[in-house]
Amino acid sequence: MKTLLVLPLLGILLTGCQNETPEPAQKAPAVPAPQAAPAKAAPQQAVAGQPGTVVETMDAAGYTYVQVDTGSEKIWAAAPKFSVKVGDDVIIPQGMPMENYHSKTLERDFDVVYFVDSVMVGGEMPAAAAPAGMPAGHPDTSGGGMPTASAPPSDMDFSDLTPAEGGKTIEQIFKGSADLKGQQVTVRGKVVKYNEQIMGKNWIHIQDGTGDLTVTTADKADIGDTVLISGMLETDKDFGYGYKYDVLVEEAKVKVE
Repeated sequence: MKTLLVLPLLGILLTGCQNETPEPAQKAPAVPAPQAAPAKAAPQQAVAGQPGTVVETMDAAGYTYVQVDTGSEKIWAAAPKFSVKVGDDVIIPQGMPMENYHSKTLERDFDVVYFVDSVMVGGEMPAAAAPAGMPAGHPDTSGGGMPTASAPPSDMDFSDLTPAEGGKTIEQIFKGSADLKGQQVTVRGKVVKYNEQIMGKNWIHIQDGTGDLTVTTADKADIGDTVLISGMLETDKDFGYGYKYDVLVEEAKVKVE
């Protein structure tokens, strides 16, 4: 009798076990992959023609260090020792950046220092500097006057130049500058000075035997090139930082002939 009661009970237990649904194994929470640190932006190779105001300066080991406020950032530059003071307007020519630079003489660390051949103070290049890496010469700041603005190379000959068709000589441009202001002018001349990327422009001095004219452009030329210039004539142009011109041709197209 006991045996008969036990058998149905075992059947009920077995049926109950079969009906149970096993719980799914819990997955381990996904571990997010570590994010790569953002790459540190490399400093620009150069700060060509960067104007600003000196906010700090010091001398060390034959170099002058200047911190310059450009209006959008502050940068450090260093050049062979020159005269400068806080508040001076300067232009930093093309230079190479030195990251995480430590000056033993100053016992000071700099995130980035731009080492340049020379620094323009008030538009003037220090006479004692010998900027081997700079473009020959720099934009003249004497007011863009007539022939005295730039001395041509001694072997430069202008006798083969003829006025541009429909254009003018440099002398005619200066004499008629009041009427020509704001107009397109065309002139032919030879390049006697050239340097790149000062205040975001290439600066060219041309002469034709009648005068000296300063031109700003995005185009390039070499000293000695005969060029045809077409651009907008401006007068009494003051860029600040010592760059002031009585007559200037801006945004010129330069065709090397």
